[in-house]
Amino acid sequence: MAGEDLIKAARAGSRDAFRRLVEEHQGAVRSFLMRTLGNAADADDLAQETFLAAWSSLWLYQGRSSVKTWLCGIAWKKALTHLRSRGREARRLDQLEGPGPVRETHDERLDAQAALAGLPAEQRAAVALCLGADFSHAEAAEALKLPLGTIKSHVQRGRLKMLAAFGGSDE
Repeated sequence: MAGEDLIKAARAGSRDAFRRLVEEHQGAVRSFLMRTLGNAADADDLAQETFLAAWSSLWLYQGRSSVKTWLCGIAWKKALTHLRSRGREARRLDQLEGPGPVRETHDERLDAQAALAGLPAEQRAAVALCLGADFSHAEAAEALKLPLGTIKSHVQRGRLKMLAAFGGSDE
């Protein structure tokens, strides 16, 4: 049964159809969240939240994009909320503790996850979807609710920044 058929069946009340939908897409959602957040525990938590939100908003899916794109769009909204919350918490801690030394090892700089984490949130999400999850630029634009040109520039800039982090060039 295709994704859209599973959505229709789930809307009609089939929990089994929704379970199959989750099984079919949980890997893509978790992988996107892991690349976006850089933390497996947070990715697992937000993947669960994504599917809970999808269950309660099945009626919003209109078939203009793939089910995977729709679910990654929900995941992106969850990730943004999480990142904002984490940023507020970090600022509060900085105010309490004051600035501390920044220590970065050679291994961390070469780590792909660290390089990805160094990108701005929207850029990181675009790179995670297009380069990490094989989304087309159009699918990523739909999932992230950003213009296609913005996605293309985010992917290009992100790719260049990651190459630079690894000491590579764009040749």
